[in-house]
Amino acid sequence: MNQESETQRPVKCNGCGIKLQTEHKDLPGYIPEVAFEREPVICQRCFRIKNYNEASSVSVNQDEFLRLLSGVGEKNALVIHIVDLFDFEGSLISGLQRFVGNNPVILAVNKSDLLPKVTNWNKMRNWLQQRCKEQGLRTVEIVLVSAKRNQGFDRLLEAVTEQRGQRDVYVVGATNVGKSTLINRLISDYSDLEQELTTSRYPGTTLDTVKIPLDDGHYIIDTPGIVYPWRYSELVERQDLEAVMPENTLKPAVYQLNEGQTLFFGGLGRFDFVQGVHQSFTCYISSTLKIHRTKLERADSLYQEHRGVMLSPPASDHMDKLPQWQRHEFSISKGTQTDLFISGLGWIKVNGTEGAVVAIHVPRGVKVLTRPSLI
Repeated sequence: MNQESETQRPVKCNGCGIKLQTEHKDLPGYIPEVAFEREPVICQRCFRIKNYNEASSVSVNQDEFLRLLSGVGEKNALVIHIVDLFDFEGSLISGLQRFVGNNPVILAVNKSDLLPKVTNWNKMRNWLQQRCKEQGLRTVEIVLVSAKRNQGFDRLLEAVTEQRGQRDVYVVGATNVGKSTLINRLISDYSDLEQELTTSRYPGTTLDTVKIPLDDGHYIIDTPGIVYPWRYSELVERQDLEAVMPENTLKPAVYQLNEGQTLFFGGLGRFDFVQGVHQSFTCYISSTLKIHRTKLERADSLYQEHRGVMLSPPASDHMDKLPQWQRHEFSISKGTQTDLFISGLGWIKVNGTEGAVVAIHVPRGVKVLTRPSLI
């Protein structure tokens, strides 16, 4: 294309208003060269929303995201915060309350289909309310949903209708929590996007917020997905995502362990039973990730000999792309029901009531913590 026609190109997307660029597919405003010949000229993201009903969110880090949210508390808004039940503490936005002010927050908890059908859902909601309270987040409603099975979204839309009034709706969440599915449902229920996208420009921001017009003059504001580096989903190679992100209902794996025994979760993590009486531990992780049991005294040498092969994923050629492992030791009190939570990998429930000293080995930076048992 000659220089004269280059200068005549639109510089902003006719859909969301973002500045267009042709070099970086994963950044806001990307458009292939050939797409400049289309009418209207829209970025790849708006093209996907319009033609495939696919809200593919661009991601940002937490600092950028919180700057983006800094003015929401002064507006009349309804905030939908979508989190991943499998990675709850890893996907919850810390400090969200101080940015949203007195605006109502609906917590949409995705991947509820991963939990066993015998789960007591009332206790589950109480558990979620308690965790939110600990984080200082006030919610007007907690709705359990499954994007994969299209469950719970009718109730979520009812809650949005009840709470919205004359408000814009902000949808916030980390990457890989199902935000795109929720946005698509909101679009199909509240907005004639195809007509609007071709006839009007929505004001965008440099952080790729997309404002989707509603019939009453208000907007759904789709915010970028936040990248949290402490989650396994942000660390592993794309081909290993399936191993850490379960697709089907979790099958609890129960291990009766003596003091001085170790469990390896492929080559991604390790659990040591350091001290305590014989007791059981239940692992809630993806069934595609193999668990290997060994003696604690042999664990280091076993890892060095079999990492990337028997202890995989990751494969040997990807092993060194992960940060060095870091050891986290915990003392579990007697008489407590405790989970050892590993962000993005799952959790281990300590079933014994006699207490225990345990350790978790994971790549440096992965969030590890104890919590009251989810199940």
